Amino acid sequence: MFAPLQGEAGKQIIQKFHLDTSKTDSILLYSEEKGLQIKSSAALAIASKLGFLRNLLTIFYIIPPFIRNWVYDYIAKNRYKWYGKKEACMIPTPELQAKFLN
Repeated sequence: MFAPLQGEAGKQIIQKFHLDTSKTDSILLYSEEKGLQIKSSAALAIASKLGFLRNLLTIFYIIPPFIRNWVYDYIAKNRYKWYGKKEACMIPTPELQAKFLN
């Protein structure tokens, strides 16, 4: 499931983990079993569930988080320059909307 940080579920996670939203503009992954993961750890945890080839990215867990997060921040900072930016957001289908909380 997905949730915007501005939504009810997002606000609950922000409060629970005392996150400073002015410093957090990254992906957050929350599960009751593993708690909160951010940046590269969240991305690698998601990649581990995506099937063969993409799940091989989990090999990067061997790299210390401060290095992984530096690479993550570098990519995040430059992604629009490298891949472009859409003029408008996609309108989600009903199937996709069902994957979002509030």
